[in-house]
Amino acid sequence: MEKKNKNIQIVELGIKSFTDALLIQENYFNEIINIKRSNRKSENKTITKNFMLWVEHTPVITLGKSGKDKNLLLNKNELKKKKIEYYETNRGGDITFHGPGQIVGYPILDLDNFFTDIHKYLRFLEEIVILTLKEYNLSCERSQGETGVWMDVGTPFARKICAMGVKASRWVTMHGFALNVNTDLSYFDYIVPCGIEGKAITSMENELGKKIPFKGVKEKLKHHFANLFDANFS
Repeated sequence: MEKKNKNIQIVELGIKSFTDALLIQENYFNEIINIKRSNRKSENKTITKNFMLWVEHTPVITLGKSGKDKNLLLNKNELKKKKIEYYETNRGGDITFHGPGQIVGYPILDLDNFFTDIHKYLRFLEEIVILTLKEYNLSCERSQGETGVWMDVGTPFARKICAMGVKASRWVTMHGFALNVNTDLSYFDYIVPCGIEGKAITSMENELGKKIPFKGVKEKLKHHFANLFDANFS
């Protein structure tokens, strides 16, 4: 039986543009993929690593593989004037915004170390955020057929607080989740968020009426991640 590595290394990227963070993601992702390729040809297996990248992006609108250009409500000149980067990416999902005041987590995991089930992986990511927000007395849930974390599902006041989109190859993941903590929500007026008409976006600050320190939110996210994935962080 092959040994499984349940350790996840934290990588703090600070404030980074989406393109710079994507290059860093891809380096870690390819490192794991290359080890797995080599392991297939070798009797002496190398244990793969797992990483969690934390980042706060400069303003950027990203379009996923299933996204449609029509959900971007600005043209290129308007994006430039507002200093918003635009990037078509290889993650799942439609269109979203990343920017200051948002905690973005990019788990780059070899799921062979945990479980090989992408549906379960996405549900676990949602559960981590739901449990974290519960600690702030925010009642959040899933919305059927709409990946991410929501509030007041099934009512006219339904609103999204955390977006998700992932990519996986050979059971190695990249991309992840974006939790609106102290995010300037006006940026979401420039898109049809996640391609879903008539649904609002919210943040922890918006719901609680005050700025929320990032450090505490990250610690809670890590705690619930470790519990659900039976993992430890270093």
